[in-house]
Amino acid sequence: MMTLAEELHHIFLQKKLTLSIAESCTGGALSHCFTLLPGASKYYLGSVITYSNESKEILLDIPHTWIAENGAVSEKIACAMAQSIQRKLKSDYALATTGIAGPTGGSPEKPVGTVWIAIATPENVKGMLLKLKGGREEIIHAACEEVLHALRDAIR
Repeated sequence: MMTLAEELHHIFLQKKLTLSIAESCTGGALSHCFTLLPGASKYYLGSVITYSNESKEILLDIPHTWIAENGAVSEKIACAMAQSIQRKLKSDYALATTGIAGPTGGSPEKPVGTVWIAIATPENVKGMLLKLKGGREEIIHAACEEVLHALRDAIR
């Protein structure tokens, strides 16, 4: 049985599409899903892990005012992250994750497990709010799986 990452790997190779990723809360786990697969260098252009607000501003050109007004864990920032890495690496598709994996850092408005993901396609960008449960590793894994499902839906 093929994993979802393997399925996407074959789709990207077959359709000659390219992919880039901007990660925060997943800390490289999403990129790792692709770099595990031989031949990924044919479509996977690269990623950035912008774990701090400052790195989002410096590496992805996210305006400080956007983070101050919306919070780093927001649809606006997730979408901006995806669009920025897509533009910088000139990829067909781009993914972004920003959230609170825990066990600390949550608030009543944004509890642990709050994750925004975004997918930039050649036509548009779409953000999606996830409310995940579990420990830190489970939240990171679940966020990656949700992004992969959303990417597959976007490519179809």
